[in-house]
Amino acid sequence: MVTIERAQTGLRIERNLLKVLKALAEYLDMPLGELVEGIVLHSFDGKAPFSAETLAKIEQLKDVYGLELTAADAHALEEK
Repeated sequence: MVTIERAQTGLRIERNLLKVLKALAEYLDMPLGELVEGIVLHSFDGKAPFSAETLAKIEQLKDVYGLELTAADAHALEEK
């Protein structure tokens, strides 16, 4: 184990994306912050953060919560 210090943040994120992330964290039985940390650390190393099984679950959750955004939408979102 690596000892770290976490900081509280007021991260703003698209509503349906957050719903999917929260549901995925619940499915994986981990806190939301740890899920986001894992995604970012994998990303920084150029590695995929999810197995095929988890990706299938993400697709289900996206359908449930109406998340239609994809990577192509990154950096091109505009708030109402």
